[in-house]
Amino acid sequence: MIKIQIPATSANLGAGFDALGLALNYYNYVDMEEADGIFIESLDGTAVPTDASNLVYDSAHILYDICGRKLPGLKIRQVNNIPMARGLGSSSACIIAGLVGANHLIGEPMGLDDLVDLAAQIEGHPDNTAPALLGGIVTAVFDGKRVHWVKQEVFTTLKFVVAIPDFELKTEMARACLPAEIAHRDAVYNLSRAALFSASLLTGKYENLKTAVNDRLHQPYRMELIDHGKDVFDTAYSLGAYAAYLSGAGPSIMSIVDADNEYFCGKLRFSLDRMGLTAWEVHELHIDNIGTRLLNE
Repeated sequence: MIKIQIPATSANLGAGFDALGLALNYYNYVDMEEADGIFIESLDGTAVPTDASNLVYDSAHILYDICGRKLPGLKIRQVNNIPMARGLGSSSACIIAGLVGANHLIGEPMGLDDLVDLAAQIEGHPDNTAPALLGGIVTAVFDGKRVHWVKQEVFTTLKFVVAIPDFELKTEMARACLPAEIAHRDAVYNLSRAALFSASLLTGKYENLKTAVNDRLHQPYRMELIDHGKDVFDTAYSLGAYAAYLSGAGPSIMSIVDADNEYFCGKLRFSLDRMGLTAWEVHELHIDNIGTRLLNE
C-alpha cells in the first residue's frame, strides 16, 4: 500500500482569477492499493463517498482507462484534514491523490506535464490542481486540453493565516454569482495586479501585496455570500496583515503576515470571538514548495 501526502492550496490570490495558486503545509493523506473491489474508508470521520463516485477513486479510474489498464478495484483510506468546500482545494487534493497514486501503481506511464493536464481536465481549471501537485506558487493557463505552467519555489518567512468559516460555499454557487461580462478597465485592473503579486512575493516587495490582491472580477461578488467577510478583512488589516484575500472561491479568508507579527494569529482568534464567530477556525500556515509526494518511497 502506498501513502500519499497532498497539500492544501490557495487559489486566485486576489486578482489572479483561475491563474494563480500556491501550496500550503496543511495536508490530506491517502493510502491506496489495488484490490478486488472498491473499499473506501475515511480515517478521520469525514463523510466521503464509498463507491465509484469517490473523487479519489474516480480520478484513479480515469488514469487507468487512459493508459489502457483495467482497474480491478482499489482499497483507499483517507485522512481529510483539508475542509471541504472552504476554498482550500479539497477536491483538487482528491483528484491529485487519485492520479498520483494510480500512476505509481501502474509504473508511472504519465509524466509530470501529463498529470498537470489531466488534473485540470477533470477539475476544469488548474489554479488549485497544479500547485497541489507541484508545490510552490504556480502560474497556469489552461487552453482546454493543455496547461501552460510555471512553478516558482518561494523561500520566505511570511505566514499565511487562514480564517475558515463554519459553513461551506460550493464552487458552483460561487461561480454562479459572477457577472457574465466585465468592463475593459476591470480586466486591465486585474491583469496589472496579478502580475504585481508574483513579482512582489518573490522579490520581497511585500508592501505591494495589499494593492496586488485587490480584485474586480470575483471578490466583490463572492463577499456578498460570506457573512462578516468584510469585517474579517478589515480586522486582518487592522492587525497589520500585508494582504487579505478570499482563498479560492471562498469562504475562507487568507491573510499574508510578516514573520515578526508574532501575535497576529492569536489576535485574529480573539477578534473573531468578539464578533461571535467562535466556530470559525484559525490556522497559521506556510508555503509548501514540494507538492504531492509519496511518503513510503
